[in-house]
Amino acid sequence: KRTNVLTTSMQQTNNIILSLIEKVYANESSKNVSLKKYLKGADILKQGQITQHVLIVKNGLVKCFYSEENCKEFIFDFLGSGEVVGEIEAIRHIKCLCNIQAVTDVEAYSFSTSCFHSLIEQNREFRDVILGELAERLIKTSQRASFQKAYSAKYGLLKLLDIQKEGNLKLSKSDMASYLGIDIRSLNRLLHAEQDKDVRLISHTI
Repeated sequence: KRTNVLTTSMQQTNNIILSLIEKVYANESSKNVSLKKYLKGADILKQGQITQHVLIVKNGLVKCFYSEENCKEFIFDFLGSGEVVGEIEAIRHIKCLCNIQAVTDVEAYSFSTSCFHSLIEQNREFRDVILGELAERLIKTSQRASFQKAYSAKYGLLKLLDIQKEGNLKLSKSDMASYLGIDIRSLNRLLHAEQDKDVRLISHTI
């Protein structure tokens, strides 16, 4: 059985982050922490811009992608509930490394960078959770790089289809192709091949 790229341990970490953030949200002033809503397709962070906030997704799905000068996009991750965006930029005091866009309607806790730094310095539990999230993401990125070297785009497609089915999501062909690092024509060939295989399987079982 194919498994989701989000492992059980990752989901548990996300739940810990959400539980902690809800406590922080209840105790901090609205000036420092707020709950924001973004409609599907909304730009949350823009590559190359300076951001004054760190966000933690409460509900929904966002995509992280890098835009090249020729307008080609490369999606390197999809992030869901409990995952953090903008923390690297806040820690290193740099411009946004990539674009963050809402794939579905999204709710996210928004921290001012000053509040984020204060929590990192003064709240050990918050600091440990953020460090754990960064380490988990590094592991996830390394695993994906290994899969891309060891397996074909077909394997990556099957994992994407599983993610959509389990999360009741509908990713665009453009997003799927960008994530897999192929063009839409190649993606269509892979999709047709999968559909033909399913039809043959059904015909054999009738």
